[in-house]
Amino acid sequence: MNAVVFDESGQISIREHPVPAIADNEILVRNVAVAQNPSDWKHIDFKLGKPGSILGTDFSGIVVKTGKNVTGGPKVGDHVAGIAHACAYPDKGAYAEYVKADSELVWVVPENTFSHEQAAAYGAAFWTSVQALYNPKHLGLVEPPAKVAKPEWVLIYGGSTACGLTAIQLAHLSGYKVVTTASSRNHELLKSLGADVTVDYRETGLVSKIKQATGDSVKYGADMIGDEETKKVTVQAIGPSGGKVVGLNPLLSEESDRKDVTFSNVMLYSVYGYSYTIASRQVPAVPEDRVHMVAFLKKLPQLVRDGALRPIPIKVWEGGLEGIQGGLQYMREGKVSAEKIVYRL
Repeated sequence: MNAVVFDESGQISIREHPVPAIADNEILVRNVAVAQNPSDWKHIDFKLGKPGSILGTDFSGIVVKTGKNVTGGPKVGDHVAGIAHACAYPDKGAYAEYVKADSELVWVVPENTFSHEQAAAYGAAFWTSVQALYNPKHLGLVEPPAKVAKPEWVLIYGGSTACGLTAIQLAHLSGYKVVTTASSRNHELLKSLGADVTVDYRETGLVSKIKQATGDSVKYGADMIGDEETKKVTVQAIGPSGGKVVGLNPLLSEESDRKDVTFSNVMLYSVYGYSYTIASRQVPAVPEDRVHMVAFLKKLPQLVRDGALRPIPIKVWEGGLEGIQGGLQYMREGKVSAEKIVYRL
């Protein structure tokens, strides 16, 4: 098969690569669409990709083979979407004609709902939002289809990122009141997805503006940018009663400058339930993270079928695998806003 593979110098190229062999609990998927994430170009530029490994996380395609222990899950011919553990293994990674996956860590896309491009865009960003908002060790919000008994304020910093676009929908679906930050040009989109209040992140006195808009009662915060400054703003925006903040950058300290605000970072690949290495850091297995994500994915098809969750805006980048270098450069230059770059294979 053709795949986007890392070479010894840490660069990528399209090359002929073995089709992954599947284990008894895995499925083989023929990719139809794959979606891009910031981690893609960062793994290249920061030399984090292992030689011989495949780039890319988000995929959507058709099941072509199932392991002998896959029962009651995806079947051959089903449209499924999921995430692959990119940049680390020669038989994993989404930027390829075929990808293998744990049969419990994909979701079956209902007919006449999301296209392959739209389903691929519900990859790492959506899964990260689920983990950040609902995993008990992070914000621990009430999960849909249930709703919180008394609406509380949640701040989504970076509402026009792919993580923000999905987190806004999820928090709104769970009955929370959502305040979010983004460029003014994206405010109407974010309100259409469920944001109650939108604030331009470039405004002077941003924390004060958030507090004023929410009656200084934000209890939960999700920093969907993941740098020191956005972490600081999100923590400071929490109301005087304290609360919880979750971030996206596992390399950031989990220390908070407020004793009444706890801070944690999402580690998305923990959903696989095995230990792994990132940037020479050994990350232990967290089986409960896998259990949580498997349970949520079982609910996702019905939420999509009911229209409770909407596709996020996408930009289809032409050229398939050949077009990926151009799409990565476009993202490097900071040109992606309020949309997800997707490639059709």
